[in-house]
Amino acid sequence: MRHATYYTCLLLFAVALGLAAWQGGGWWVAVVVFGLLSALGTSDVMQKRSTLRRNYPILAHFRFGLESIGPEMRQYFIESDTAETPFSRDQRALVYQRSKAINDTRPFGTLQDVYGADYEWINHSLLPAHPESHNFRIMIGENSAQPYSASVFNISAMSFGALSANAIRALNQGAKLGGFYHDTGEGSISPYHRENGGDLVWEIGSGYFGCRDDKGGFDLEKFIANARDPQVKMIEIKLSQGAKPGHGGVLPAAKVSAEISATRGVPMGVDCVSPAQHSAFRTPIELLQFVARLREASGGKPTGFKLAIGHPWEWFGIAKAMHETGILPDFIVVDGAEGGTGAAPAEFVDHVGVPMHEALMLVHNTLVGLDLRGSLRVGAAGRITSAFDIARTMAMGADWCNAARGFMFALGCIQSQSCHTDRCPTGVATQDPSRWRHLDVPDKATRVAHFHQNTLKALRDLLAAAGLEHPGQVGPEHILRRISQIEVRSLAAIYRFLEPGDLLRKLPDHAVFRDFWAEARSDSFAPPDRVRRMRDSKAW
Repeated sequence: MRHATYYTCLLLFAVALGLAAWQGGGWWVAVVVFGLLSALGTSDVMQKRSTLRRNYPILAHFRFGLESIGPEMRQYFIESDTAETPFSRDQRALVYQRSKAINDTRPFGTLQDVYGADYEWINHSLLPAHPESHNFRIMIGENSAQPYSASVFNISAMSFGALSANAIRALNQGAKLGGFYHDTGEGSISPYHRENGGDLVWEIGSGYFGCRDDKGGFDLEKFIANARDPQVKMIEIKLSQGAKPGHGGVLPAAKVSAEISATRGVPMGVDCVSPAQHSAFRTPIELLQFVARLREASGGKPTGFKLAIGHPWEWFGIAKAMHETGILPDFIVVDGAEGGTGAAPAEFVDHVGVPMHEALMLVHNTLVGLDLRGSLRVGAAGRITSAFDIARTMAMGADWCNAARGFMFALGCIQSQSCHTDRCPTGVATQDPSRWRHLDVPDKATRVAHFHQNTLKALRDLLAAAGLEHPGQVGPEHILRRISQIEVRSLAAIYRFLEPGDLLRKLPDHAVFRDFWAEARSDSFAPPDRVRRMRDSKAW
């Protein structure tokens, strides 16, 4: 339908141009222009490399042409190349270049203000290293029956429903080609996740999609049926996500298609509800018992949870439950407030949750302080697109990184920010088949694999320049941040890392530990008595 509309507009434009040319005696000009535009439009519809051109023949070239003029208008034409709202033009260009396996080098010099506050860099060595491979991996669940060797860079949680069928197909095929994992998101495992056989991490949210009973509670038998699929490598319980922690959501009944119904295990014609909290557990100890239960039921696959940090005493309660019970997840994924989502209230996107850097540091320091850090793995997600983003995140305590929007860019996303409207122009975040069917799966899968591989090659070169062989060796002393024009600090000085066992011996002189650690409880997520008293008396 859109193609017919555009060609109608093209015809009207050509007719108008022809009339004008006829009046001027140059009717042949109109014929030439019409022929050229028709050829261009036909070429756009027939090619498969650009979904935008297939969905918007001819008009897409106006966007490409204006973009090439320079950073003069918003996003492409107003903002500077380095303005991150939420991703800068430079960041997107880097992903596009690496996903297409074209030259990603830059001329002349940096566009960064190296003397501006918050500028960061990694110190290099006069004795560069020579890593043998860029295929950096980390073993997760070493003590479980089915440990998993994961890449240090993977696809973060994005559900079928939020993304289109072809987007899911391309991501999973790209993961298969590149040897990394694809997180399903809480919308469960769709048929499109299974087609190409890429490694899956099954994310289970509060709606228990794919493993729920008729009342919306957890169903063990349905869980076993999905979890023991060999394609599923790990189980991830989603406690909260960065962009809208503590919110939940509703998919209206009108949008619950036959595919969504079958994938999520919900009836058609009824609102599909993701509650704000889980019903399978109510306390930190019960959460860990649920982790152990799923690990056993899956046949011993690595099982953990993802969370965005909010009230620190709640995380401290989970940490204390680990220490007291000895029940440990195989991994924890820390999601930051800068994370993305298909749709969320503006206040949640802008003002709820702890940003990833501070959240990761709190989780890492707590585990180190309890002498548990070596017993489980920690992943992190939150606006990661480059090798430096990965190196910095791992320097702060992560064992691996996940990215969602970076891989969306690899699929062709142009950051139109229309994910919630079902009108995504590139067919990535829409359920409209007239849009997503033009996303060419083999081509985009190759781009996904290229982005992953070329980013890890850049990480290898970055680490080699710093004299390191593996990203697990990068530490907070390697990354420096400018505080002001005359002050620079390493991440080690900024974040004050705990020493192993500190929380077992003394109360560290950190405000958050000093204020909330002692009264955090392993048997309740409720605020400590002191916090409630101070709230009631407003004595903050």
